[in-house]
Amino acid sequence: MRRVCVFLGSNPGNNPNYLAATRALGAEIARRGLATVYGGSNIGLMGELADAALAAGGEVIGIIPEALRDKELAHEGLSTLKVVSSMHERKAAMAELADGFIALPGGLGTLEELCEMLTWAQLGFHTKPCGLLDVGGYYAPLCAFLDHAVAEGFVVAAHRTMLLSDADPASLLDRFDSYVAPVVNKWVTRPQAL
Repeated sequence: MRRVCVFLGSNPGNNPNYLAATRALGAEIARRGLATVYGGSNIGLMGELADAALAAGGEVIGIIPEALRDKELAHEGLSTLKVVSSMHERKAAMAELADGFIALPGGLGTLEELCEMLTWAQLGFHTKPCGLLDVGGYYAPLCAFLDHAVAEGFVVAAHRTMLLSDADPASLLDRFDSYVAPVVNKWVTRPQAL
C-alpha cells in the first residue's frame, strides 16, 4: 500500500472527537510512510486531515473540482493539488491513485464516495480495502443498515465483510495491510416462478 484515500466532512461536526480522530489518522498515515489522497479542501475535517499529515512529514494529494475550489477553499499548501472538471473526475482520480479508502465522519458526499468505492469492489472493479474510522459510533447506523440488507437478501454476506470498521486509526490501517478481498462468483439471485 502506497496511498490511502480519505473521505470526510468539509465541516468539523459537533463532536470534538471527530477532529481528534481526523488528526490522529492523518498523522498515522504519514508515520507509516503512506501518502494521503483526499478532496483538497482546507476547511472542516478535510483541512485538519491534510494539516496533520503534512505536519507529520507526509505527502498529501488533494483533488478538487473547479466548481468547489472557491466554495470549499482549496488547500494551497499540499504536496499536490489537482483541480478537475467534475465530481466524477474527482472520484475517478481518487480511485486510481489510492490503494485503500477510509471514511471518517461526514455527510452525504462522504457517504456517496464511500458507497461508490464499495459498489466498485462488490462488482470486482477493484480489490482495495474500504474502511470506516468509526468515531464514537458515528457509523453504527450504517453498519446496522448493511447487516439488515444482508438479512433481507440485498447484500451477500461475503460482500458485507468488504467494509472494515475500527475506532482506532492504527488498528484500521493494520487491517488494511492484511485485507484480502472476498471472491464471490455469483451474487445475483433470480426470482423463482410462482
